[in-house]
Amino acid sequence: MPALLPLIQISLSDENPLLPLNDTADFELYLRRPGSSQPVLIPMGDPAVTFFPATAQDNEARLEFRPDLEQTDGMYELLVRARDRSGNISGTGDGNYDYRVRFEVVHQSTITEVMNYPNPFSTSTRFVFTLTGTEVPDELTIRIMTVSGVVVREITMDELGPLHIGRNITQYAWDGTDEFGDPLATGTYIYQVVAKTQGEDLERRASGADRFFKNGFGKMYLLR
Repeated sequence: MPALLPLIQISLSDENPLLPLNDTADFELYLRRPGSSQPVLIPMGDPAVTFFPATAQDNEARLEFRPDLEQTDGMYELLVRARDRSGNISGTGDGNYDYRVRFEVVHQSTITEVMNYPNPFSTSTRFVFTLTGTEVPDELTIRIMTVSGVVVREITMDELGPLHIGRNITQYAWDGTDEFGDPLATGTYIYQVVAKTQGEDLERRASGADRFFKNGFGKMYLLR
């Protein structure tokens, strides 16, 4: 399996055009890995870090950080501090890191339950879910049914639009019509999601949405 190298972009801007942000010393970058109580300083000379100094057009410097997260699943924390060329520290300057973000790394291919938003809806609704692993599923179909189990619409992966590892909000918005384009009546509808990779069902990953599903079926409410 190839290394999982996410791209993390960090930018720093200054309104003073006379002091360009062109020094890597303007940044401090730390990463805390799972099982560690303390973050580790990432040197600016690390191969995983690329520095882009400010240009003449705008006084904004940028870092690109591609950490190797292949070894350990779990919760990571990224911490950043930055300063301008006069030494003014961004944020509070009280000794705390100015920016913190926690993120979880999961190498196994999984999908959370797919929810529609908004719900209830009257004109259209999109689908929200999270994918983990290194590849998107080969197949993802959303099957919409009446409460009696009659399938009224199947939404294919091609219709949903581009998917990616991480949190997805589909470009596609379902307008509450059936397979023939006719508007469905006001009421409750049941939906089921089929997701497969190489012919195998994608494992469901637990999330806060699970309580809204029963035996893999969710409910949506259409209001006309």
